[in-house]
Amino acid sequence: MSLLVVGLSHRSAPVSVLERASLSADAKVKLLHDTLAAEPATEATVLATCNRIELYADVDKFHAGVAELSTLLAQHSGVGLEELTPYLYVHYEDRAVHHLFSVACGLDSMVVGEGQILGQIKDALALGQELHTAGRLINDLFQQALRVGKRAHSETGIDRAGQSLVTFGLEQLAVNVPVGEWAAGKRALVIGAGSMSSLAAATLARVGVAEIVVANRTADRAERLAEILVASGTGVSAVAVPMARVADELTRVDVVVSCTGATGLVLSADDVLAAVSWGAGGLAPAEQDEAGAAPQASQGLRPRTPAPQTPPATAGRDPRAGLDVAEAASSVPVGLDPEVVARLAAAAQTHGRIADAGAVRTISGAVEADGCPVGPDGRAALTGVDANSLELHGTWADQGEAAAQRQPRRSTRTQAHATTVRLALLDLAMPRDIDAAVHRIPGVRLVDIESLAEASADAPMAADVDAVRGIVAQEVAAFGAAQRAAHITPTVVALRAMAAEVVAMEVARLDGRVPDLDERQRAEVTQTVRRVVDKLLHAPTVRVKQLASEPGGAGYAEALRELFDLDPQTVASVSRADAADPMNDDDPGRAS
Repeated sequence: MSLLVVGLSHRSAPVSVLERASLSADAKVKLLHDTLAAEPATEATVLATCNRIELYADVDKFHAGVAELSTLLAQHSGVGLEELTPYLYVHYEDRAVHHLFSVACGLDSMVVGEGQILGQIKDALALGQELHTAGRLINDLFQQALRVGKRAHSETGIDRAGQSLVTFGLEQLAVNVPVGEWAAGKRALVIGAGSMSSLAAATLARVGVAEIVVANRTADRAERLAEILVASGTGVSAVAVPMARVADELTRVDVVVSCTGATGLVLSADDVLAAVSWGAGGLAPAEQDEAGAAPQASQGLRPRTPAPQTPPATAGRDPRAGLDVAEAASSVPVGLDPEVVARLAAAAQTHGRIADAGAVRTISGAVEADGCPVGPDGRAALTGVDANSLELHGTWADQGEAAAQRQPRRSTRTQAHATTVRLALLDLAMPRDIDAAVHRIPGVRLVDIESLAEASADAPMAADVDAVRGIVAQEVAAFGAAQRAAHITPTVVALRAMAAEVVAMEVARLDGRVPDLDERQRAEVTQTVRRVVDKLLHAPTVRVKQLASEPGGAGYAEALRELFDLDPQTVASVSRADAADPMNDDDPGRAS
């Protein structure tokens, strides 16, 4: 076995790199074809999920294989090799098997124990089989990985050690409120109708949202998902809408979950800002006429509670500080961007604070106000604050956001504060569907793959995880033994074939010497000679299989070939015939 794995995941690379290195369906096909065309690889498949890309191959040269597979990953992912290399990891032979089995059990997932990876491993195997790039080793390995993953979930409580990515994401949106209580009565928008989006929709229905709107580029899939949700027995109301309606639906929903295969953003910061602004008393995106006037609200729209408006007498000014927005922009010293000052002043005027508010990345409660000349919530008067102090405040706010990003689960936000979120966004796509800048919009809470990785980093390890690790260790040893034993099987088959040929030759010679034997006598003699040969070969062949299954037992096959002067071409032909037998790949009872 010369199994090689080259890849990167959320454990080795930042989200920004993973986003750029994601593989489309066409890219996977081309990657596998090019891998087999490369000299070191004889079979291969690729496991690509939202947080990992791994190329598995059977190679005949380790160093050449690492170089070739790394180059191919860089070439097809679109990330330069020099940039990608620091984030790549390499596993070989038993370590490669151990890695895949750990992945299959959910030990290497962002949320420990999640079971969705089993479906993705199955898809990777199916792709290799469809493209005929998966041979005996890849088939054995991935089929065994699926069995190991199922065993881990059935024999241990690994499911309790972690949660599905969707459930975990919803918990992050709910902060300190039970998900069922937080979701009760809410209206949700699910963008996408693939496996992850379907799981998200089902989870939302299960936790008690009142209505789910499904938007997808393929209308039939969205409608089908909506029908399944309605028939699920959860009591949820579900409808499908075209993607063109997403902007309108944003103004009506409380929760958005997005997971599409789009290569660009599905929701921009402007989209979200427009929706939240309308919810606070502005216009719905589709309700502005060409003159900019507000038409009558459409029937069925559910406007949000209007935000407090600034009295006309103080419009354009901070009611506490008396600072005019235009004055702030026009009186900026040279070297400071006037737009920055104007934005800070406008934020203080509209929201009574300067520091950005927003979800996982809110600076409220995450950092101390020490060192900020304006104050943690912008309530200090802006009058008299010079440009340098404003710049210092911007630095302080950015540092606060960075600290909050690193500690999303340690936020000291109270339940009451969590209820002020007007729009909760869960982005499960890779690359991301939702612009990360939306976390700066007041009233918006964003949880994405990056924040989920940070939030789960400190998740406690349960005893079940140790039990699964034990299962993985056992299965890796068993797989290695089976593969080593299988390696010598062609040699044993060739030996027995040679023995059968010798028996046939000797029986034919006996017929020439003793032509008077009748059929019964000839059959008895032939059977006797065969029994003698079988008995002589039985103990050595059984023992050599046992020895070959042990670590370092690969040399026994070569020794057997030398001792019995077996033709290497005969052994190779047996190997090819065995690998070409489709029954060998699909037999679930065969050891692997």
